[in-house]
Amino acid sequence: MDVNTAQERSSVVRGLYDKLEDRVLMRDQKGASDVYYELVRANRPLNEIVAEGVRIHAPYTHVPYHERMDDGYPNFVNNDHCLLSARATINLKRMLPPHLAMLPMAQTIWYIPTGLDIWNQKINKAPGHYTRLRGDSTTVQSPPAPVACWPDQEPLPQAGPLKERLNNWMTQVHRGNVIDAYRLFLGLMQDPTERRDVLAEMCFAGLIDVQDRLLHNRSYTTGHKAYRARSTVELGNALGWDNAHNVIYAGALDIAVGPRWYSTYEVACNYIKMMIEGEALHAVPYGGVSEAELAVLRNREPVNQQEAVELTTAIMRQGEIETLETLTKLLKSGKDPRRILDVIQLIVAQIILETRDQAAFNMPHHCYEYQNTLAWFYDTFDHPRRLRLLYVAAMFANRVAYHQQGLGEVHSAPTQVPSGARALDAAQLLDRVDAAICTLNGEEAVGWTQAYCDNVSDRAPLVQRIALAACKLGNDPHNQEIAQCMLMDFGTNRQPDRDRLLLAASYHTAMHRKYGDPMEAGRRFGHAMGLSELH
Repeated sequence: MDVNTAQERSSVVRGLYDKLEDRVLMRDQKGASDVYYELVRANRPLNEIVAEGVRIHAPYTHVPYHERMDDGYPNFVNNDHCLLSARATINLKRMLPPHLAMLPMAQTIWYIPTGLDIWNQKINKAPGHYTRLRGDSTTVQSPPAPVACWPDQEPLPQAGPLKERLNNWMTQVHRGNVIDAYRLFLGLMQDPTERRDVLAEMCFAGLIDVQDRLLHNRSYTTGHKAYRARSTVELGNALGWDNAHNVIYAGALDIAVGPRWYSTYEVACNYIKMMIEGEALHAVPYGGVSEAELAVLRNREPVNQQEAVELTTAIMRQGEIETLETLTKLLKSGKDPRRILDVIQLIVAQIILETRDQAAFNMPHHCYEYQNTLAWFYDTFDHPRRLRLLYVAAMFANRVAYHQQGLGEVHSAPTQVPSGARALDAAQLLDRVDAAICTLNGEEAVGWTQAYCDNVSDRAPLVQRIALAACKLGNDPHNQEIAQCMLMDFGTNRQPDRDRLLLAASYHTAMHRKYGDPMEAGRRFGHAMGLSELH
């Protein structure tokens, strides 16, 4: 290709991204999607499209605070789903057939125009996902320009040892000094040799931020700071950190935005101090990590089925004290914290399977994503304080179980495998799974998924089909992300009954709350790309 041709091509591509930005800022889902189809036809790399998508939305997916006080009434202000959707995209791509690899990003692009300026959406001053006033997506109106609540910043370098600099950053996060914390973080990211430890601390700061109650509350973090931090890491790794400033802006800045909820993490710190280290608590400052705590992280014994049942009973049917005591008993008997987390994943999957009302999945599926994110954190970073997060995860799961009990959403029933399933081959069973999910029939989705597991040993085609079904259903791709998390965990979970994760992925994908026509984005992509299986 000669220089003039290359420059002309570059100009055309730049023009497409300018057009994409224009359509996104106009909140034009159809127009933005049409530009995306042009980019796919032009064979633009997925990572390039992801990077441009993040660049466009990054200034407009922050809020001043994740709670409002309106005439004496506290109201929740939601978290960004655009960055989370992009993270799911790069993972779902690997689960799909190659010719459908660009479908997950089609869902992300469809969502981004509705995900801007959440603060003003919540007070009905901006259109989007949280106003539920979608209107006709083929009609372009002139919405108010989205507001950038927190402008981008320049790095603020620090001197001194890395541990001291990280503590300074964490202090600013704790105090809610958003700009100071963000500038310090940008400074910390400048040294590539320190970057891994910096990213681990960012994720840790997200994982400790979990609310202390759920039932009848509407303001909570539900672990979102951790999901945003994890998305920052995965997208930065995928794009390359030299090209990831917009990802950092979209993700890391939010860690310090309030409110911040650390009381559950404080319980974990104190309980370990008392029950693992054997100390009596006093009114003095504590800090650091003891050798006794680090020693527990070296446990390598698996969790047997009887122990798994005991932990399940404590978390699902008993209270916080029983949960803490049962977890501590397992750790003191040498059980591997990472393998205990496998059990908690299955417990939360069961809570999801026992939920029936489509409006009641919010807490269970966020809790599941927390378990998945913590497992990813364990597998990615060697963070010295990660044992405490296992306690946070268990308490979060126990509160979700109590929450569901309070809503009357505990419907335990054996899975019903459809009659005649044994007469079907693997391909026919997969078709039944797909049809049940896409017609939003959760009971049949679980039944056909169980039928496949009963009759076919190869789970890979089932994983792929559930992932594809999740990618066909859209309008809030944060929900797609839950299936991706469960399917990912199926590959790492070592419990013998881990098929429950496949059942939960199938069931949740069919049952979670949908908005608008959930098949629209996938169907449009199928028509544009000539993919008949998506029509």
